[in-house]
Amino acid sequence: MAKSYKIGVIPGDGTGPEVVAEGLKALAAAARKTGLKHELIRYDVGGELYLKTGEALPDSVMNELKGMDAIFLGAIGHPQVAPGILERGILLRIRFELDQYVNLRPVILYPGVWTPLRDKGPEDINFVVVRENTEGLYAGSGGFFKKGTSDEIAIQESVNTRKGVERCIRFAFDYCRRQGRRKVTMCHKTNVLNYAGDIWERAFRDVARQYPDIQTDYAHTDAVCMWMVKNPEWFDVIVTDNLFGDIITDLGAMIQGGMGIAAGGNINPQGVSMFEPIGGSAPKYTGKNIINPLAAIAAVAMLLDNLGEEDAGWRVEDAIRKVVADDLKSLAAGQMGRSTTEVGDLVVKYINQG
Repeated sequence: MAKSYKIGVIPGDGTGPEVVAEGLKALAAAARKTGLKHELIRYDVGGELYLKTGEALPDSVMNELKGMDAIFLGAIGHPQVAPGILERGILLRIRFELDQYVNLRPVILYPGVWTPLRDKGPEDINFVVVRENTEGLYAGSGGFFKKGTSDEIAIQESVNTRKGVERCIRFAFDYCRRQGRRKVTMCHKTNVLNYAGDIWERAFRDVARQYPDIQTDYAHTDAVCMWMVKNPEWFDVIVTDNLFGDIITDLGAMIQGGMGIAAGGNINPQGVSMFEPIGGSAPKYTGKNIINPLAAIAAVAMLLDNLGEEDAGWRVEDAIRKVVADDLKSLAAGQMGRSTTEVGDLVVKYINQG
């Protein structure tokens, strides 16, 4: 008997529910074509719940998420909730408690999609960023001294364990080999971050010895930003720490056409992983039916692939490629020439035709 997957769905805030709805349409279409069985469990956590109860993510919900096969997240961010509250209370809590230690970000320019990089095309922009997701500066280590006074001091510490660094690097090499890619580049600032850089450099070197078939190189974070713009074709798989990964993946989103097409996964290879569009909740577009849902639909393709349902995931990704090549004027909200729901319908049409 085929397995039935339990998928937790967090539509989130702002335009999150709108793009999630289109992602679920694509999921349903792919499931019909491939015979995939799944159950959706919706959790309405986010800004509205926090404003009503003061609780961002109830413990009962967190406990249920631990029993899912995967999680599909829309977007988190509410204009009436101070920045950081929902991010720490929902996103970071899920990442840390489910030990989603890899943030996986494909940076792929689809045919027909405009990029701000002159003379670059899909053959040049096709790499993946593997970002450590549970340590570094985002671990929350540090504090204040004499807060609120003229002598105030704020300390934020980067936490890097050998276990955490090495498992992220090993994932990058395994992913590179599994996907038939050729090279892993480590991105850091070893020239000034003596301690964190040292543990990353030694772990990278030790793991690389076990993968003699894969090329390796190193670049400082500022150099990576420069070369992503000048020569993105140099990159294949980039592995980096939490903060640097957060920065370079937003640059990656821009060179692949914008936030409307950028999806990512928070991965625990041995546990529950969560998939999401990279863009925020975009509250100014809420309810207007003009936001681009393709990033959320691409997150569904990643979710399916991670579950081992490669055929279903490929069908969703192939449909995205057809939509951007043939049916949209732009990927920007309000400029697509199609509504949010129409884009979702087109994806479903191509899945059904496949």
